[in-house]
Amino acid sequence: MTIKLPKAIEAYFEADRIRSPDAIAATFTENGIAKDKGLTHRGHDAIRAWMADEAQQYSYTVEPFLITSENDKTLVTAHALGNFPGSPIDLRFFFVLVNDKVAELEITV
Repeated sequence: MTIKLPKAIEAYFEADRIRSPDAIAATFTENGIAKDKGLTHRGHDAIRAWMADEAQQYSYTVEPFLITSENDKTLVTAHALGNFPGSPIDLRFFFVLVNDKVAELEITV
């Protein structure tokens, strides 16, 4: 299923698909926040390091299939499949966007 994503969110998932920590960090605002697995990563350097670590630990694919709005956030639900614990799983990506950039992202199950 193909869904229409806002430009910043589409850029995030494309950067994740090609496993580019630099490209993922670039989708965030300068002081952007990414929350995943109970940890918070703030700013380009921390987000880049988080994604580089994820890419080293796991091979995976993420396929967005649903987009909705919830409490001023854009919620994208995506099917994730890979060599990580709990795979396959549907993950929820809560995005807060500012000026075509990701200001905040929280990933939950």
